[in-house]
Formats: sequence, structure tokens, C-alpha cells
Amino acid sequence: MTPRAPWVVALALAVLAAPAWAETGKKMVGILDVRVEGVSQDLRQKFEQQLEQMLETNQYWLANRAQMRDRLKFSTRWTEGCFIGECLDEVRVQTQAQLVLLAALSGSGTSFGYVITLVRTDTGRVLAQKTERCEVCTLNEAMTEATLATIGLLNDIPAVLPEENAVIEAAALLTKVELEQKKLGATTRRSGRVGKALTITGLVVAAGGAAAYLALDKPTWGLGVAAGGAGIALGGVVVLTF
Repeated sequence: MTPRAPWVVALALAVLAAPAWAETGKKMVGILDVRVEGVSQDLRQKFEQQLEQMLETNQYWLANRAQMRDRLKFSTRWTEGCFIGECLDEVRVQTQAQLVLLAALSGSGTSFGYVITLVRTDTGRVLAQKTERCEVCTLNEAMTEATLATIGLLNDIPAVLPEENAVIEAAALLTKVELEQKKLGATTRRSGRVGKALTITGLVVAAGGAAAYLALDKPTWGLGVAAGGAGIALGGVVVLTF
């Protein structure tokens, strides 16, 4: 029998596996990495087992690290250490996972901490993260807390992941609108000041022209000054109105 190329085998596995996730309508979450420091390496497997037992299976289809590695081993594009960024697109292609889970568990004596991170495979961006540390607790308590924190993050995920491009474009549009509003406000305030100045100046000039006309034996230039001042005042009123 002629051996098949690795990519053919990977494609066949993906096709066969897809219906198990797609037909149920569940979100596919893959455990991509679990790191431990200061505690037994067995904690990695215990954490995964506890998560599988406590996770609500009618909402999520969880793939453990072994299953994820099994589906990624035939990929010619994915490299160990790819946990965030554009390289996760290959993880999505090979495993069908919409989200990947990264867990870091550490401990020393009675002090334990964890960092749980959920990353979208379509954008490579962090979707949610939870970190906590307990200075006086047991290993089992710390594991339970980390598991519950993971489940809490998953439960908070919306049914439909937001379109990040649409969100970014909307934010940019909102910023542009706010800038235009500020410009309009500044223009309006400037127009108001100009209108008031024109109105006051026009009234003063008109009053001066009228006074000169009455006090100086009705010179014709007095009427001209008064008329000019009235025109200026009228212009100020127009600016204030519009």
C-alpha cells in the first residue's frame, strides 16, 4: 500500500472530526498549553481532568492537550510555542477550535497562583483572562479555584463572538464624530462671539451717528454713520441667528 502524505491524513481526520462539533452547535475549546512551576508535573493532567468533569458539556466541546497535539502533529505550518497571534489560524484550521485555553499554575509551600487565558483562534487575540493567588491554601483548593475560574471565563463568553473589525471601525467612527462635534462647537462659539461683537459695535456706531446728526445741526454724514452702524448691528444679528 502506498503511504499517504501527512497532509492527506490530517485533512481526513479534520473532515471526520468536524461533524462531532458542528452538528451539536457547541463551542470548540482546545487546551493548548498548561504550564506548572514549583509543583508536580502531574498537576497538568489533574487540572485537565477536573476541568472536563466540571465543565458544562452541553455548551462546550473540550479537547485536551493530547487531542490538540494529535490533530496538530501533521501540520506543516504550526510550531510548538504558538499560543497567541496570527499563527493560531493554523490551529483553527487543523483542530476546528474557536478558542484555545492557556493555563499557568505555580506554587511554593502554601502559596499557589494561577493564570487562565482564553484566546480566539480567528484573530489570535486574548478574549478573557483571570489571575489569582492564594498565600495560605492547599494544592487541591488552588486547583479547584483555577478550574472554577476557567469555567467562569467560559460561561461569560457571549453566544456569538463579537466581530472585532466591526468594533474597531465603530470606535473609529465614534471618535471622528466626537471630533467633528468639538469642531462644530468651537465654530459655533466663535460665531457667537463675532455676532455679539458686530451687534454691539454696530449699535455704538449707530448711536454715535444719530447723536452727531442731532447735535451738529443735522449733518448728512451723521445719517451715513448711523446707517452704517445699523448695518453692522444687523450683520451681527444675522451671525447670531445662523
